[in-house]
Amino acid sequence: MSDVAPEESGLASGLVNTSFMMGGALGLAILASLAANRTDTLVAAGDSHLAALNGGYHAAFVGGALFALAAATLGGVLLRAGQHAPAHEHQDALSADPAGAD
Repeated sequence: MSDVAPEESGLASGLVNTSFMMGGALGLAILASLAANRTDTLVAAGDSHLAALNGGYHAAFVGGALFALAAATLGGVLLRAGQHAPAHEHQDALSADPAGAD
């Protein structure tokens, strides 16, 4: 967001929020599919339904942990350290006038 012009910040914010929501929905769909597939495989192999369900959730948890590890690794490698977004002039004006000029 720091590279976006102030007049385009609303558009950029909407895009970022939509990406977060879609990423979460897609991740949940993948993990639920993984759990269901593993559960069905274990039931077909003769395990009890409860043990198969536990195995399916275990597979989804491991998959989620691997996704989190990959995200942390990518974040650590790709994010630039030490760069901060400049404060907008409006924020500086508000902090100078505690009454909130308006």
